[in-house]
Formats: sequence, structure tokens, C-alpha cells
Amino acid sequence: MDEDAAAFPDAVLFACNLNCVRSPMAAGLMRQRFGRRVFVECCGLRAGLEIDPFVVSVMDEIGVDLSHYRPKTFDQLEDSSFDMILSLTPEAHHRALEFARGFAMEVAYWPTLDPTLSEGGRAQKLDHYRAVRDGLARRIEARFGRPSTFGG
Repeated sequence: MDEDAAAFPDAVLFACNLNCVRSPMAAGLMRQRFGRRVFVECCGLRAGLEIDPFVVSVMDEIGVDLSHYRPKTFDQLEDSSFDMILSLTPEAHHRALEFARGFAMEVAYWPTLDPTLSEGGRAQKLDHYRAVRDGLARRIEARFGRPSTFGG
């Protein structure tokens, strides 16, 4: 097994506060990029009532459908065997460290702005959500690379 294959996780968990904006975006991007090569899940400290409609819009622009996603908490996860937890908020990072205690999991903090705090009209808000989406996409590519394709 080469070094890249050994470093690539089998299961990744993205975590944020309410699991209705940042972590679903990150999970959707990871699934889009790597498909079934990696198991991807996301959760929050608390579960928001529903996915943020601006998230659905900006993810739909790049072909990721999150319209049926339902937020969940750490306690609602069906599995706890992750290789890596990527927390997107300071609060989620503290919970991720607790969750990983006693397990061989890499835990990393990726500070990610909350686009729900942006002001302005619909177009301006969408731009803020796109900036968060694109920033997460860059971080995912920087950490995990590009997916390999058959034949090059």
C-alpha cells in the first residue's frame, strides 16, 4: 500500500454547531469528490430543525442535492468508528475531542465562518454561502487531493 492510500481515511465525520449549514456542506462536497471511496457523515452539537435553504441553493448550483438532509447530533450517529473528525466550529471541536477520546481518530479543527451571520439581500447572502462552500472545497482538496480516475 502506498503512502497516499495509507493516509486516506475510510470514514470522515464533519461537525459543527447545528448541523444545518457548514457540516452538511462539507459532507456533501466530500461525497461529491470521493463517492464511495470514503464513508462520510456529519453532525452537530444540537440538531437544527432543517437544512438551511441557502445551503440547499448553493449546493444545488454544483450538483449536490441536500434538500432531503435532516440535521442530527453526535448522539444520533449510527456509527462511531471514524478515522477522522473535522470540526468546523470551536464548540464542535471540543465535543469532537471528547467523542474521540479512547479511539484512534485524527481530530482537526477547520475554522469556518458562519454564513448565517451575513447581512444584505438574497444575492449578498448567497455570495457569503458560496464563499463558505468554496472555502470548504479548497480545504478538502488540500487535505485529501483530487480523486483518482481509472486511466489517469
